[in-house]
Amino acid sequence: MDKKFITKTAADILSTIMQPREMIVEGLIPQGIFILAGPQKVGKSFLALDLCISVASGQAVLGHDTVQGECLYLGLEDTYRRLQNRLLLMNADATDSLHFAIAADRLGGVLENQIEAFHKEHPALRLVVIDVFQLVRKKATAYYNAEYRELAGLRDLANKLGIGIIMVMHTRKSRDRDPLNNIYGGGGFVASADGICVLTEDSRGSGNGTLFCTGREIEKVELQVQFDSESKRCVVLNDPTSKGNRESKVLAAVYAFIRQKKHFEGSATALIQELKSVSSEVFYPNRITRDLIEEGHKLVYYGILFGLKRDRKSRIIVLHYYEEKDTAESTVTGVLKSRPMLEI
Repeated sequence: MDKKFITKTAADILSTIMQPREMIVEGLIPQGIFILAGPQKVGKSFLALDLCISVASGQAVLGHDTVQGECLYLGLEDTYRRLQNRLLLMNADATDSLHFAIAADRLGGVLENQIEAFHKEHPALRLVVIDVFQLVRKKATAYYNAEYRELAGLRDLANKLGIGIIMVMHTRKSRDRDPLNNIYGGGGFVASADGICVLTEDSRGSGNGTLFCTGREIEKVELQVQFDSESKRCVVLNDPTSKGNRESKVLAAVYAFIRQKKHFEGSATALIQELKSVSSEVFYPNRITRDLIEEGHKLVYYGILFGLKRDRKSRIIVLHYYEEKDTAESTVTGVLKSRPMLEI
């Protein structure tokens, strides 16, 4: 007998607080497999190394916050002397959280096993860079289906371990208006990846260019960058701290309100009316419920229990504040303190 589908209703899904995929670099690089592509000599390796240095130290990179953890950089075209020279040029700290290897086996189970074994020895691993990805492929087959299948094991491993894996790739010499069409291959890599960044230079040797990023868990963004020849790092010229890096106004208002009220149980419309006492922001019933479902996992850090239940007519929002479990330091509370209308 054939197996039956395992299903959930829309009501089940929309009433469940899902743990989001962790962002290794906020707004840019999520857990999963990630492509960093660009033409030769554009600075891909320096950028990939800068990402590792920043994550290993927990410092921001390209104007975006990082999740601190150990990193593994597979410099497959490098020697340790060349890597040492790059680290010195970038004035990197001598940290034990950043690891290097200059040789690795190929995809198809062996490389995946090597990464998993490294993770067992270093459970704080957050990011792996494969530079360049072409050197771990079994066959240089530029067909959509072959490329998609080739990344299946690596994608499953990244999801299983909760890490990010960056594959450094080349782009074609010819330029297409769509940056994704410039990535070398048959399109299977682009379709399989969770996120993609394409680094381009305005003109060869200018040091000025664009970093185009998109993906399943990130919004499309184009960063105007300049390669600093002294620090060997890309510097963002436009402001990257936009929508993705702002604190949630909904969470800020809910936090201020529930600290005073302690407990709330009612409809989204009723909650919005209550929030008017602490915030001048305009909220909408459908949107506030959506935001709470999407961001609800964060509320636990502020001592807030959030849940949904149904009555005959609508979904009921339940909020309860436990002061002893409030670990807020400078995130939501920082937003609140900057808003004079909110008294906390």
